[in-house]
Amino acid sequence: MEKVYGFLVDNQGRCQHYHTDLDIIANRCQICNKLYSCFKCHDENELHSFEGFDFNSNKLSVMCCVCGQEFSYKIYSELTNCPSCKSAFNPRCKLHKNIYTKATN
Repeated sequence: MEKVYGFLVDNQGRCQHYHTDLDIIANRCQICNKLYSCFKCHDENELHSFEGFDFNSNKLSVMCCVCGQEFSYKIYSELTNCPSCKSAFNPRCKLHKNIYTKATN
């Protein structure tokens, strides 16, 4: 499984900012191409702000930190559970769509 960056990240991607049982995804920044547990960890650790990929991009930009399955953000946004390991995703993470993706025209 690819390394997940952040602060106090556990073995399922939870960090000091988001750490409920459902906080098990990591998002990829388009600028540094690193997976981070959350945008706050990213912005506190990098010299640039988190920049996501276009919502409609096929780029694998979200990873389930339980099994390592990766998805495009568009596919992830349609899921409630990981299709690979069946782990439930936090539905509130989708409220950050404007942070983890770029708007498309």
